[in-house]
Amino acid sequence: MTSPAGRPADQQPPAADPVGGRPGRAAGDDLDGDSGRVLARVVREHAGRLAASLITLLGDFSAAEDLVQDAVETALRRWPVEGIPERPQAWLYTVARRRGLDVLRRESNHRAKLARLRRPEPQVADDRLRLIFTCCHPALAPAARIALTLRVVCGLSTGQIAAAFVVPESTVAQRITRAKKKIAQAGIPYRVPAADELPERLRSVLAVVYLLFNEGYLSSTPERAQARDLVDDAEWLAALLAGLAPREPEVAGLLALIRLHRARGAARFDEEGRLVLLPDQDRSRWDQHAIEQAIALLTRTAHAHRRPGPYQLQAAIAACHAEATSFEQTDWVQILVLYDMLAHVAPSPVTRLHRAVAVRHVHGAATALAEVDALGHDLAGYALWHATRAELLRELGEAEQARACDKRALELTVNPAQQALLAGRLTWS
Repeated sequence: MTSPAGRPADQQPPAADPVGGRPGRAAGDDLDGDSGRVLARVVREHAGRLAASLITLLGDFSAAEDLVQDAVETALRRWPVEGIPERPQAWLYTVARRRGLDVLRRESNHRAKLARLRRPEPQVADDRLRLIFTCCHPALAPAARIALTLRVVCGLSTGQIAAAFVVPESTVAQRITRAKKKIAQAGIPYRVPAADELPERLRSVLAVVYLLFNEGYLSSTPERAQARDLVDDAEWLAALLAGLAPREPEVAGLLALIRLHRARGAARFDEEGRLVLLPDQDRSRWDQHAIEQAIALLTRTAHAHRRPGPYQLQAAIAACHAEATSFEQTDWVQILVLYDMLAHVAPSPVTRLHRAVAVRHVHGAATALAEVDALGHDLAGYALWHATRAELLRELGEAEQARACDKRALELTVNPAQQALLAGRLTWS
């Protein structure tokens, strides 16, 4: 079931508050036609690869990232005039490499590095994995991790990131600069973590990807209800991690979770952009092929590892909803069991709130309301807590109390689709 204020009840929001809200545009949005679309795709798929290979060769994080940005800016100028190259990613790499040669020629030890730079192909997988883990190092502040990841791995400019999170461009630039200095001053190694470091480091990376997905799935700012480009980036990063770390079950769990929610995307909003809750969604519009593939990925992971973590459990909850042929056929008993497991491995008031929605369908609204009321101290400033109480109170015949809760939820909500939903309830009640 979808939670009353709009975030899916089968998806736990991030533990940390996002930096801002609206996601930015992909590189290439300022171009017209095919060249813009091609550049946007190439930057998303290959900017991280180019930066990673140049970091390895130059040993300078900032210089390598600037070389890639210069190559993208060159493409912005030349592709609309000269046409799209036959191999766009190779074109970008060639431009960046040539500028790297100019940098190295100014260094006293350029001879050895020049020989390495003339290698035709970078070490793609290892370099990109090192880059992601470096950007998301736990020594960096969460806001800096996100900004650096979007800039270096996703290929967005400083201005685009500033627009994404509705903050001044100077603020983003400072975050990125501080992150790079921290990497250099703290001696953060540019490498894949050792086996004993991997679980902790991987948690940091996955948390960033999860936060990006949540912000794209339902924005926390008033500019727009959702941000599909940020969801695209989150899925791309999760898929990249799944390919580079195939034995980590939580990576597969996060990828399955994102794909299960995306599979239902076409039914989440009506033609006027209003939020459609799960009981009212047209399930014929769900992407059944994507659902089957995501569930197959989750099943393989569960059978191979038998180590259920938070992302796998959330994906399993999403799978229960996705497999139900109708809302009435939802297996709420199984969902409640999964929430019990989730509350054990990742306890939080928000998890308990989502669990209460399942309790409602298994044990009744009165039992669920008692559990929701017990969370009032922790979640009094959380719009979804008030909206959930409103729905339960309404079911129990407490119309005036429900109306007061909806009013408070509306005061705490800035997402336009959530606001429209709650305002509609107040009008109808």
